[in-house]
Amino acid sequence: MKIAILDDYQDQVRHLSNFTMLKEHDVTVFTDTLHDIDALVDRLEAFDAIILIRERTVITDELLSRLPNLKLISQTGKISNHLNLDDCTRHRVAVAEGVGSPIAPSELAWALIMAAARRLTNYINNFKHGQWQQSGELGLGTTLNGKTMGIWGFGKIGQRLAKYAHAFEMDVVVWGSEASREKAVKSGYRAAESKQAFFSQCDVISLNLRLNEATRHIVTQLDLDAMRADSMIVNISRAELIAPNALYQTLVKQPTKLAAIDVFEQEPANEHNEPLLTLPNVVATPHLGYVERNSYELYFQWAFENVVKFSAGTPENIANPQALS
Repeated sequence: MKIAILDDYQDQVRHLSNFTMLKEHDVTVFTDTLHDIDALVDRLEAFDAIILIRERTVITDELLSRLPNLKLISQTGKISNHLNLDDCTRHRVAVAEGVGSPIAPSELAWALIMAAARRLTNYINNFKHGQWQQSGELGLGTTLNGKTMGIWGFGKIGQRLAKYAHAFEMDVVVWGSEASREKAVKSGYRAAESKQAFFSQCDVISLNLRLNEATRHIVTQLDLDAMRADSMIVNISRAELIAPNALYQTLVKQPTKLAAIDVFEQEPANEHNEPLLTLPNVVATPHLGYVERNSYELYFQWAFENVVKFSAGTPENIANPQALS
């Protein structure tokens, strides 16, 4: 099969131990992201299969209609909002789904929390420019011990974060669905009485929700404004969970508040398309939640196996089996 691997920003996929699984196939790795549909068509029209790195490229109905040779999309991790299974089925493109892991994103979230709380990025940047023990306008950092950790969404990542917080002797409060709150209480944590109480009582709040129509913009300007003056919001899930521009406005109005973020509405993000990156009270990483070697080995093991099995006529893990008929 002629296979395209998209959006490998760091050109790391071909160095993975399992890349040899595709040695019998004609594989091209692309390290940039194209947003123009005509350019995408020119790039992909010759390929039988594409391997997606999470949601870096959006697969639209129009794009599918212009790729008549495409038979398979192999997804690293779980399928999300970057493609529509009905569109894929209509164009007879099978979508093979992989697996995810909460380990790397959970660890990154905690690293961001620690970095923001202790002003590490500010201290490090100033240190490199000859300023000893200076964090700029943010002043001294703080410890986490004894503070209240708010977790919205008690899935696999939320549960890991609760354990980390407990190890730091923080008080853990959970908000989310009724099922999430019940699970949290059974696990020995507190459930917030209301959304308003959750935002007003927590020192650190981590958003751990899937993005869908029910959760899009679920965090409002009022929610963020209700947070304590020295609080921190953490988002490694999806930028669109927060209402447009709400986080920026809150951080500008109250510069003692902090944000630790790994996701952006437009990616790749930079200071020209993401104003949050210009603020000193923001610690930001370029969507690194799953970007580390162990996760790549896991994600691509499944993605490559799904391609090999599809090519051999024994497809597995197909999310839209109707496309095969």
